[in-house]
Amino acid sequence: MFRRSLLLSLLLAGCSTALYAAADRPAAGRETLDSIVAVVNTDVITRTELNNRLRTIRQQLQQQGAPVPPQAVLEKQVLDRMILSNLQLQLAERAGVRVDDETLNRTIARIAEENRMTVGEFRTVLEQDGYDFANFREDIRKEILISRVQQRQIAERVSVSEQEIDNFLTTQKAQGNAGEEYHLAHILVSVPDAASPERLRAARERAEDILKKLRAGADFQETAIAVSDGQQALEGGDLGWRKLAELPTLFVDAASAMDVGAISDLIRSPSGYHIIKLLDKRSGQPHIVTQTHARHILIRPDELTTEQAAEQQLRDLRARLDQGADFAELARTQSDDTASAANGGDLGWANPGEMAPAFENAMRALGEGEISQPFKTHFGWHLVQVLERRERDNTAELLRDQARDAIRQRKMDEELQAWLTRLRDEAHVESRLITE
Repeated sequence: MFRRSLLLSLLLAGCSTALYAAADRPAAGRETLDSIVAVVNTDVITRTELNNRLRTIRQQLQQQGAPVPPQAVLEKQVLDRMILSNLQLQLAERAGVRVDDETLNRTIARIAEENRMTVGEFRTVLEQDGYDFANFREDIRKEILISRVQQRQIAERVSVSEQEIDNFLTTQKAQGNAGEEYHLAHILVSVPDAASPERLRAARERAEDILKKLRAGADFQETAIAVSDGQQALEGGDLGWRKLAELPTLFVDAASAMDVGAISDLIRSPSGYHIIKLLDKRSGQPHIVTQTHARHILIRPDELTTEQAAEQQLRDLRARLDQGADFAELARTQSDDTASAANGGDLGWANPGEMAPAFENAMRALGEGEISQPFKTHFGWHLVQVLERRERDNTAELLRDQARDAIRQRKMDEELQAWLTRLRDEAHVESRLITE
């Protein structure tokens, strides 16, 4: 079945392109006057663009069973997100960032594959649901552009040191929550940089009023959709499952001390006032992996060796191995992988996912002692022999890798929110919704 949650995440991302089919557009020859709902630097967002986006999001929220806020509230949330998307696309254009059709096609093919469909089947489902495929393609192109802009502005400046990983794991161990994951929802009342005391006071009063209503029984998801300035507002503020290191630093102490269902006090940051709710938490489990010890012989095609010749050379070597030749000796004298050839082709112990997919698939199909037929990866042509396998507790290594990824993601989230706030503050943005 089509994963509507995936489509929802794509559609809620914020591009202003209309996704609805031509049936929703004015008939040919009918002139319409389109009003402007926002000026974004030298660009504009029209009422038609906003209405199309509203229609799409309202339909998706209904399909998800999520509460749909009143029209005026939803308009503001959607327009705010469209403005941020527009600003990032303008930045991409100024920086010369481009997404070619090949990259776009690969991305859409991957989305279709994740939904267990061909691209043709995926297109059919979209159009049956009322979405124009050509416009959908352009929305995905815009999302890739925005991702690349954020990569340039944020990701390339974020680094994680080994000491930070050590400190995090030490803290987790001391707290007894190593591997624990937290499912949080979040509401943000934002404040601009260098806000006046009056602006800060008004934001705090607004946040306190929201918190009071939540503790009086207001639905957190519905409230987040209606009032949050956070990037996940239209998802009900849902941050998903995260380890402590993946959470913004200012959330860590509150989240680790909360019971499931609890709502935090106001949390102040440079971005504004935050409220979090702990939806659920779960403990990490030992991570047991099957490691494979293998060796291989590699022949790389080049100017003198064609693909066919490389494959045939390995077939000849395979025949010699069947007749009793020593694998290690052939690897030392014939393999183009000089690093492993010196060790008789020995690759050592490998965890799942460490090898190229084609290599790992061939290796996984072999029993201990078995030698493959020649196969190709992007490195060239291979013969591989599985020497032995073992089960190993990889929890410590996994936790370290996860800690590195989590700390990096946390830093990126914090940087992104601050950067988006600055981007909007420094732009000329004029919302005209009130005059509609």
